[in-house]
Parts: sequence; structure tokens; C-alpha cells
Amino acid sequence: MARNGIVEDEENNFTHNRVLPVASTPTPGQIKEESDAKVFLSTKVLGLEQLLSLEVWRASLAELLGTAVLVFALDTIVISTLQTETKTPNLVMSVLIAFVVAVLLLATYPISGGHINPIVTFAALLTGLISISKAAIYILAQCVGGILGSLALKAVVNSAIERTYSLAGCTVTIVVPGTDGPTVIGMGNSQALWLEIICSFVFLFASVWMAFDRRQAKAVGRVIICIILGVVLGLLVFISTTVTATKGYGGSGLNPARCFGPAVVRGGHLWNGHWIFWIGPTIGCVAFALYVKMIPREHTHSY
Repeated sequence: MARNGIVEDEENNFTHNRVLPVASTPTPGQIKEESDAKVFLSTKVLGLEQLLSLEVWRASLAELLGTAVLVFALDTIVISTLQTETKTPNLVMSVLIAFVVAVLLLATYPISGGHINPIVTFAALLTGLISISKAAIYILAQCVGGILGSLALKAVVNSAIERTYSLAGCTVTIVVPGTDGPTVIGMGNSQALWLEIICSFVFLFASVWMAFDRRQAKAVGRVIICIILGVVLGLLVFISTTVTATKGYGGSGLNPARCFGPAVVRGGHLWNGHWIFWIGPTIGCVAFALYVKMIPREHTHSY
């Protein structure tokens, strides 16, 4: 008999045995579990509704402007420190970069979470803190911001500086005049890739993890965390431009959007090896995510 839309078990008139439901027939519990799984996939993982969320797009505007200012400021710092011919340009550059990063993180953190870097956004995605849709929107905004920052820099410097320093873009090798014609100098792709992977992982492990872990973020405080992020990034820039000092190699990028902007605006040799500044951080983020997954649950941000 059917009652309330549910078919009850009936007895067979010939054998007096109960007719059991077909094994493949889903039970109400299974249906609920499948429904919950679909909701989890569409909301938590994919986050499709965030594609139409004004809140997310407004936050992405902070990412766009923050990245634009970051690229403009960092590239200006790089050019000015090299042009002034100071005795310790790498040290001065690293200190100024640490300061600028800390200030911009404090400015954007209340609005968007203060990513302003595809490395941070991708790591947040892999560790389950944000959805795929939100990560895609953020990274798109960061790349556009990188282009706008480079365009702003191009608008205020003369053509000679732009040509000499290539808008302070990320380089693995450059072509210079030689006795026997143009010569390519710089670092090998494999070395540059490994350096990018290691620096990206250290950046996430030593600083960004504090921001991801709610307990540490609450205990340490927003201002201190932003300062630590800036200091760690400055140290990594200093290390990658001194320990591996090779003429033609611009140091570890540590921000694909910062490398992408000058490459789009200036072009030319900046596209040579540009993939390293994307693949390296991607591998570093995956390694960091695997490390986080191996940590016991009670020791992570989800606790």
C-alpha cells in the first residue's frame, strides 16, 4: 500500500513472504547524504553562488587596488635602489619592501583578508579556507592589479629607465652585448625554479600560516602578523638576491601577479622563463597544503 507517498513492504499472496525493497533503491538517509554532498560541493568547494556575490567582488576590488599599489611601490623601490648606486642596494631594497608589504596588508586585511598575492590565495584554496570561485576572482583581480601598477609606473618614468630596468620585472636571464655578439646571462631554469619553490614554501610556512591559524592570529594580533609577513618576505628577497647573486637574474618573484604586470606591459625578454614564477609558487603551495594536511586536526585552524 502507498501511504504518505512511501511504498510500504507488502506480503506476497502466494508465498506469504515479505517483498523486500530492491537493493539499489536509495533509502531516505542515503538521499540526504547525497544531497548534503552536493550542497557541500557547490557551496564550500566550488562556491558558485560567490560568482554573483557583491561582497566578494567588492573584496576583489581591494585586492586589485592593493596589488596595483604593491607592484608600483615595489618596482619603484627596485629601480630607485639600483639607480642611486648605494653600497648595499639589496639590504635597502629588502627593508623597504618589508615595510611596504606590511602597510598594504594592514590596509587590505579588513576588506579582503589581505592576500594581494596569488600564492596566498592559492594556498588558502588548497587548505580549504576559500572556495574555487573566490580564489579565481581574487587571482584575476590581482593580475589586473599587477598590470595597472606596471602601467602607472610606465607613465611616470622616462623611456631610458623603462628600457634599462625593464620596469623592474622578474627576469631569469637577460641578453647583453658581448665581444662576439649578444650574450645571454642569468640563472638556469632549473635553479630558478627550485629557488622559487623553496622561497614560496618558506614564505607560507614561516608567516602566512600564522594568518591562516585562527588561534595564532588571535593571540599574536593583526598588526604583528602583517609585520611578520612583511619581514619574512623582505628576508626572502634579500636571500634570493644575495646568496644567489647572478647578474641577469632578478631574484625570487614570490608574487606571480607582480611578475605578470611588467611582462604584459613591457613584454620582450620578460616572458623568457616567466612560467617559472607561476609553476614554482604553485608547487610550493601544493607542498604547503600537503604539510597542513599531515598536521593533526587539533593543531590546525579548524580546531
